[in-house]
Amino acid sequence: MDLYCVMGNPVEHSRSPWIHARFAELTGETLAYGRRRIELGGFAGGLAAFRADPDGTARGCNVTVPFKFDARDAAQHLSERATLAEAVNTLSFRDDGVHGDNTDGVGLVHDIERNAGVPIAGRDVLLIGAGGGASGVLGPLLAAGARRVVVANRTLAKAITLVQRHAALALEHHASIEAQELHTVAGDFDIVVNASASSLSGGDVPVAASVLRPGTLAIDMMYGPAAAGFLDWARAHRAVPRDGLGMLVEQAAEAFEIWRGVRPPAAQVLAELRALVDG
Repeated sequence: MDLYCVMGNPVEHSRSPWIHARFAELTGETLAYGRRRIELGGFAGGLAAFRADPDGTARGCNVTVPFKFDARDAAQHLSERATLAEAVNTLSFRDDGVHGDNTDGVGLVHDIERNAGVPIAGRDVLLIGAGGGASGVLGPLLAAGARRVVVANRTLAKAITLVQRHAALALEHHASIEAQELHTVAGDFDIVVNASASSLSGGDVPVAASVLRPGTLAIDMMYGPAAAGFLDWARAHRAVPRDGLGMLVEQAAEAFEIWRGVRPPAAQVLAELRALVDG
């Protein structure tokens, strides 16, 4: 049996096993997909244990917070987008070693444009956070044609580093890109993406409501109870709230295609999962 899993901490809430089981069912693929909670500082050991699982052949895994940088370090080969992000959320175990990719950004872009129906081209985007989640989505947001992207982070130096790494890509796509501190973000935006850890930790939204205008698409990369505070905040200020469920399904579809060579029906699975979660 081919084995896959999602590794993270926390991971008990993850819908990834349901998503990949449904993908497998709809595409006729045979596999098993589970959850693995990894202790902080124990990613390398957890990865080795998964690869040594006697119940089947480990073929790959998804990686969620806080291990996307650890996954990058574990990979012997990196895709172009993982190299730019310096973060990995999809590992594949192949004959020539461990391959790392990042499907977060394409997942977010697909969810915004295909599922939410909002074009990114020509829009102003605020990206909150500069960790593994933000690192994975900045490049694809620029490639999708965003006019301006502001990366806001509690530690300005991290935001500056992320922006500098993407400066050439921004120039290539004629986009403006800059780093700001959370409390100094000025102006309002067409799209606001919360890629910070604030939702996961139950903290307050880390930017002022002035970043929103009526109709702003406000997306939290988390979903379920973790995203509730951000979504309520967005709704209260007449923005359009959206959780990370669509991004989760879309990035999973990209990972599934990398592993199995077949594209699953993401829109169908998202509709089914949304009904399951909201029901």
